[in-house]
Order: sequence, then structure tokens, then C-alpha cells
Amino acid sequence: MHDVEFDIKSILSSLNIFYEMEGDDERRIKNISSITSAKPDDLSFCSYEGSKAIDLISESKAGVILCKKSLCGLVHPRQGTQLIFLDKPRYVFVNLANKIFAKQKKMTGISPSAIISKTVVIGDRCYIGEYTVIGDNCKIGNDVTIYDKVTLVKDCTVGDRCIIHSGVVLGDDGFAFERDERELHRFPHFGQVLIGNDVEICANSHIAKGSLCDTVICDGTKIDSLVHISHNVHVGKNCEITAGAVIGGSAKIGNSSWIGLNATLKDQIKIGDNVIVASGASVIHDVPNGDIVAGVPAKSIKNKINENSDKLFLMAGQSSDKKE
Repeated sequence: MHDVEFDIKSILSSLNIFYEMEGDDERRIKNISSITSAKPDDLSFCSYEGSKAIDLISESKAGVILCKKSLCGLVHPRQGTQLIFLDKPRYVFVNLANKIFAKQKKMTGISPSAIISKTVVIGDRCYIGEYTVIGDNCKIGNDVTIYDKVTLVKDCTVGDRCIIHSGVVLGDDGFAFERDERELHRFPHFGQVLIGNDVEICANSHIAKGSLCDTVICDGTKIDSLVHISHNVHVGKNCEITAGAVIGGSAKIGNSSWIGLNATLKDQIKIGDNVIVASGASVIHDVPNGDIVAGVPAKSIKNKINENSDKLFLMAGQSSDKKE
């Protein structure tokens, strides 16, 4: 990736990040990699604790490994390796990777094959990919990237610095019907889709517009591929909704909550702030702030947290380092 060598210790010091170091004080890195495939010129990290962490670190060939502070004195570097102990190794790794290696020139411009309504307003420094369709009365903020074959049906607002990946569909009617004795009648949809700033929506996800109110995704939220979000849903700030999740109509999700792989949230329910919904959970009742739920139907498992909390968080599909 780079011919330039980097001194991670110096970069951490410049960012005022406190750490302890053991091993080769002169070690420099050129690239980044996972702990299992890293080479001597690579930076990697380990979010685990206990024996699993010790095994991974001991077997890794990475030149520099960011480790949990709790491992200091329990694991020791191989010759030529530098171990850096700090509070949030994954978080620091992400920041270092973005700071050092992710400086790519941003694409701008509108593809000639894109179909854009004359009523659309597009901000500065945006990119609209090939065969993307943007319908009437949509508003796109500044520094937005919309990749190929995205459809914004109509009445969608996308905030600044959003990223919308290929195949996403925003703003079509939700699934709502009224039944009489003979047939089903479509419920009218007059709402919009409102996407805040710094939102990322991954490939082939779908967000329906509201019926009588809007469907809202607040600032900083990240939505994985193949997610379905129904009409009138309100998702708070800085949430993570992972692949295959289905959010029923008019559900509300608080700030900084995490929805696991293939989880299902029933319509009309309320999920609080800082909630973890485990992978595959089926949530049919409201969930209070800070709870952790799993299973079908989903029940609280928060009281099962103990000193070996990694096992619990892996049940939910993530490392404990992620929710610090």
C-alpha cells in the first residue's frame, strides 16, 4: 500500500492517545492487515481479552499490534514485534487506518447515464453514479456519493457527506393495505424519506417513504446491505443496522443502538438508546435504554454479562470493544 514507513508511537503521541509499549522500539510499519494475515511491515489490532487474545497475538506476524490495556504484562512480543496497549484498540486502529491509508481522491460529477429530474437539487462536490435514477423533489446535500444503479423514487432528502451504495432504493410506497370483504385497498403514502448527515447505506437496501408522516434516518447512522426499513420508521443518531435486518412500519430506534444480522423488529415497537439487538432476534415488545436482547421472541440477556463478556458480545455478533 505504501513505500513510506510510519512510526505508530509518534502518531499516537501527536493525537494525545495514552498508551504503554513493549517490544521493538524502532519498529515501523508500511501497511495494515488483520491479525491473522499480517506481515512484519503491517499494523494490526486485537480486541479480545484473555487466552484467545494471547494466542492470537503470540501467533501473529504483525510488526505492530494494538492490544487491550488489560493484556499488559500477560502477553509479550516476539522478537522484532511492537505491542501497544491502550483502552480501545479497534477504535484507535480505525482512526489510524483512516488517517494514514484512506486518503483517496473523492469522485465528483454526474454520470451521463444517470436520470435526474429537473426538480432535483444537488449540492456541491457530489458524485452520482451510472444508471442512477433520482425522481421529483429530491434534495441532495454537499459532498454526497451515490453509486451506480441507485433509485431515489421521489420526495427524498439526503444530508451532507452521505454515502449510498449500489442498488439502494429510497422513497417508494410502503406495504400498507386496508381489507374489506372483497379486496385489499392500498393505504396512501404522502410522506418522505429524510436522511441526515454522515449516513451510509450499503448495497441493495430499501427504505420506504412515510404514509402520513416521514421515514427518518438521523445523523451518523450506518445501514448495512440488504436491510429493509418500512414506512414511518424513525432511526436515531449513530445507529448500526447490520445486514438482513427488517424494521417494521412505525418502529422507533433510539440513538447509538445496534441491530444484529437478520434481526426483525415488529411494527410499532420502540427500541431505546444504546440497545443491542442480537443477531437473528425477533423483537416483538419495546426495549428500554441500554438493554441487550436476543432470541425468538427476543428477551433481555443483559443480566448474563460477567467478567468474560466477550462471549456475550459475540452472541450479539460483535466484539465487546465495539460498544465501549
